[in-house]
Amino acid sequence: MTDTDAGTVTRSGSPDSALDRVADFYGAYIDAVADGTDDLSEQLRAHYLTEDLRRRLAAWEEANHADGVLRAQDVPTAWEVRYHDSGAGHLFTTVTLTWGSGPDAGHTVLAVQSDLATKLVSDIEDGAAGS
Repeated sequence: MTDTDAGTVTRSGSPDSALDRVADFYGAYIDAVADGTDDLSEQLRAHYLTEDLRRRLAAWEEANHADGVLRAQDVPTAWEVRYHDSGAGHLFTTVTLTWGSGPDAGHTVLAVQSDLATKLVSDIEDGAAGS
């Protein structure tokens, strides 16, 4: 969506929705990383991610020299969050990150798990949810 399209798309959300919280996290996190606001990105991780996931991301980042939330060293140009499934106290979403623009844009697909009781993101893996 461009700024000129602002009147054509309505965005909404609820703090009670684990799906909305995943979308809110990725939107705010990507903005913070793109703006170079390290403190904010760490604060967002602390607010939206489980402590266990934060520990696992730190290990992944050390091994891969990249941002574990984005699975990359760069910042995506767009993001999309889709519901995949829920069960056993978890919500499973598919997050698609877009890199670049136009027909040559690349995409990374992540499977993101949230705990329904806390609405905190508890896992991020490469690949679509349920694949």
